[in-house]
Amino acid sequence: MSLLVVGLSHRSAPVSVLERAALDPEARGKLLQDAVSAEPVTESAVLSTCNRIELYADVDKFHAGVAELSTLLARHSGVDLEELTPYLYVHYEDRAVHHLFSVACGLDSMVVGEGQILGQIKDALAVAQEQHTAGRLLNDLFQQALRVGKRAHSETGIDKAGQSLVTFGLEQLAAGRDVEGWAHGKRALVIGAGSMSSLAATTLVRNGIGELAVANRTVERAERLVAILTEPGGPGARGGTALFERSRERGGSLTARAVAMSGVEDELALADIVVSCTGATGLVLTGGTVAAARAGRTAPLALLDLAMPRDIDAAVHRIEGAHLVDIESLADASADAPMAADVDKVRGIVSDEVAAFGAAQRAAHITPTVVALRTMAADVVTSEIARLDGRLPDLDDKQRAEITQTVRRVVDKLLHAPTVRVKQLASEPGGAGYADALRELFDLDPQTVAAVSRADTRGGSHEARERA
Repeated sequence: MSLLVVGLSHRSAPVSVLERAALDPEARGKLLQDAVSAEPVTESAVLSTCNRIELYADVDKFHAGVAELSTLLARHSGVDLEELTPYLYVHYEDRAVHHLFSVACGLDSMVVGEGQILGQIKDALAVAQEQHTAGRLLNDLFQQALRVGKRAHSETGIDKAGQSLVTFGLEQLAAGRDVEGWAHGKRALVIGAGSMSSLAATTLVRNGIGELAVANRTVERAERLVAILTEPGGPGARGGTALFERSRERGGSLTARAVAMSGVEDELALADIVVSCTGATGLVLTGGTVAAARAGRTAPLALLDLAMPRDIDAAVHRIEGAHLVDIESLADASADAPMAADVDKVRGIVSDEVAAFGAAQRAAHITPTVVALRTMAADVVTSEIARLDGRLPDLDDKQRAEITQTVRRVVDKLLHAPTVRVKQLASEPGGAGYADALRELFDLDPQTVAAVSRADTRGGSHEARERA
């Protein structure tokens, strides 16, 4: 295993750099393809969220891999390599596994314990699979990270250590007041209809807002979100009914509508709360737009910008009556967020899972060699039985079968103890060399071992693994 991760996050870089380095979906796809085309890289995956950009790769050379991944991140993010380098971090092999597992559990999030990162890891793996850049190592790694994250959330109270960015952001806007009481009956505008915007809309409805407008570049997606939230008989009937009834229980009915992006300025003039999280590369709301919406209004306007790069102009901070919370504000606020005691339990889970993953990978590394050894032994048996047929042509079928079975049993018994032991040794730290020793001792054909490895990656060697 030669796992390498090069990246930057809210812990290593200022928001201004993260914002400029943010990757749109097209750039992520190109980055993945360019990475696997690079000489030291065989697999790649990109984890890109509002507060981290990380490139994972299986490499055959550490220093060349670091140089190549750093250069690719700079090229595709548009931030000069000299400027980007001081903010980059590098993790290798077990430390890289530890890092991703910690990320999956929410330990490395801006708000400790938030669960949205699991969906983002799942999406990162799906994109790498679609682009055919994830092989056995990254598939195993990301799938295990998802399992570790789910385990942490189910076995500990890590969720209580922090909230999602949406909830945390709304708490900052509420400025110490109860979010439900603060949001009750207000008019809300949600810009975007992706996963984060959907979560924001759902959270606002659960907290009793009276009116909701969802704006999106594709109006149909906004309409689907509105239907899920408010129409008992609509596409999201089960969830929609629950949220709709919950809103009514809090003393009012919820009205919601979908609007085109061209209608955002009109909706802004009516809104009390605005949440924006789009994939736009430029500003969605400029300072001038917000100032115009404030003209003639005395009620305060609360704005939450969860996009990276930002959707809402930072100049809004200076507009009277407007309260903007953005990623930078959340980073400052979360620095003082309380840590739950369960964080220690999660760290223990991560350490155990890293050790288990490393052992499994080292054991998997020896398997193709063991399979190749057993295949060679089977070929020797076949060859010797054929030679015996030539020397003893009068053997009947029953005798030939008994001799063949006896020879196979002898070979299996001779190979059983050393192959079991070598797999046990290989699973221990520093055990990778046992595969090389086995190949050297039995003069195994490297191409045969490589063929088994390729078949294993494609999932086509189940029978061979069973024999091993």
